[in-house]
Amino acid sequence: MSALWSVGAGLLLLLLWVRHRGLEAVLVHHRWVFVCFFLLPLSILFDIYYQLRAWAVWRLHSAPRLHSQRVRHIQEQVREWKNEGSKRYMCTGRPGWLTVSLRVGKYKKIHKNIVINLMDVLEVDSERKVVRVEPLVSMGQLTAHLNPMGWTIPVVPELDDLTVGGLIMGTGIESSSHIYGLFQHTCVAYELVLADGSLVRCSPTENSDLFYAVPWSCGTLGFLVAAEIKMIPAKKYVKIHYEPVRGLQKICEKFAEESKKKENSFVEGLLYSLDEAVIMTGVLTDEAEQSKINRIGNYYKPWFFKHVENYLKADRTGIEYIPSRHYYHRHTRSIFWELQVRSDIIPFGNNPVFRYLFGWMVPPKISLLKLTQGEAIRKLYEQHHVVQDMLVPMKSLEKSIQTFHVDLNVYPIWLCPFILPNNPGMVHPKGDEPELYVDIGAYGEPKRKQFEARASMRQMEKFVRSVHGFQMLYADCYMTREEFWEMFDGSLYHKLREQMNCKDAFPEVYDKICKAARH
Repeated sequence: MSALWSVGAGLLLLLLWVRHRGLEAVLVHHRWVFVCFFLLPLSILFDIYYQLRAWAVWRLHSAPRLHSQRVRHIQEQVREWKNEGSKRYMCTGRPGWLTVSLRVGKYKKIHKNIVINLMDVLEVDSERKVVRVEPLVSMGQLTAHLNPMGWTIPVVPELDDLTVGGLIMGTGIESSSHIYGLFQHTCVAYELVLADGSLVRCSPTENSDLFYAVPWSCGTLGFLVAAEIKMIPAKKYVKIHYEPVRGLQKICEKFAEESKKKENSFVEGLLYSLDEAVIMTGVLTDEAEQSKINRIGNYYKPWFFKHVENYLKADRTGIEYIPSRHYYHRHTRSIFWELQVRSDIIPFGNNPVFRYLFGWMVPPKISLLKLTQGEAIRKLYEQHHVVQDMLVPMKSLEKSIQTFHVDLNVYPIWLCPFILPNNPGMVHPKGDEPELYVDIGAYGEPKRKQFEARASMRQMEKFVRSVHGFQMLYADCYMTREEFWEMFDGSLYHKLREQMNCKDAFPEVYDKICKAARH
């Protein structure tokens, strides 16, 4: 009882302090207080609700039956839009703050919102080695569903809350992508409701043009209602090897060398300065040395990127065995390193005392952070913070890192290799053969003097276009329309938008995601 009185008294004092300082002042200047005392508990409640819901759906086997019913409801909404005269563009009715993207989607206020409540795993087909899911199924939900059955998917993008729909309509990558490609390359079929209300299935052999045009289209060709994704057998552990490397040329050579080895199940690099990095390679295994098992996903463990940095500081190599699901979501607890570099969230989150007492509540939901950030904080982030992933050919890695250093000077930098097949669609290599690319992820506050968001990012975008690279579309994009379609191949995309009468139904992808076009 005394503990409850203490908690109550603490909350009362907190509320009195907030009232004295003013809510806006607290949210801007002392946001960590709001995050720790409100957003973290609320994030836990969100997780509990969705876990209980997923468990109930699985126990009742209701997902397939309800799926057909929900798809019909989406079709009815699209036909209603047509009957109303097709006066506005359509978009999904999911609130913009619920997405993992940091971009604010103001278009939802003026477009026709189509309610799409599709968040269940529909079928696990062990014979075909395929899992069929709805678009709002998250990576955390999917791995929790498949792993106990002995399965996983080839590419499990990092953060728990990333959804299948977002990873298909946008893109997704993981340290296994040097073998399997981007998330879209592990999908074998999509089901969409088109602008006329019809339901269509597409695959490499059925409506193949649509199948290859859907990735990166950001929901501007139709509404995704289901996807079929390849499965591979799951193993208990990832045997991971840490190797510090110094000197930019040596870093790039070592990273490219390991990325070409198919015996490596996973390849990843963390760049801590222009000439210091740790290159990690991993292999799936069912056997482990007990003394070297590191359950890095446990709430009291150090954040992964800080754990990796210890190998660099000690200048030593090392081997560990990380439980597979812990490995797949190793950057989730710290949202890569965003919780530390964004001093307004939880800058002390990796402190051992905080981890042991409150680490079980971390991380706060990105969606809740977006919902409560306010206009002042949003503008501050926009001007003094970058969250960007640029995909460049491996042969241009050294030059690319130097460009990132000059234009941004943000560290750590995430390096993730992937094979890019020469498939039709918006993103493919310049030549006729598959090519090895690398995702360079920059997340944090630029240390470059006189950093100006628009000018610096336009300079970065120009460089990426010059090496035939691509910018992930979840982040702020400053290109003109001409520059955008110089970076991306729009031939198939525009052809299908014309054929399927999408021009009156959905905005062009550029108008949906680029700052120069958004309202």
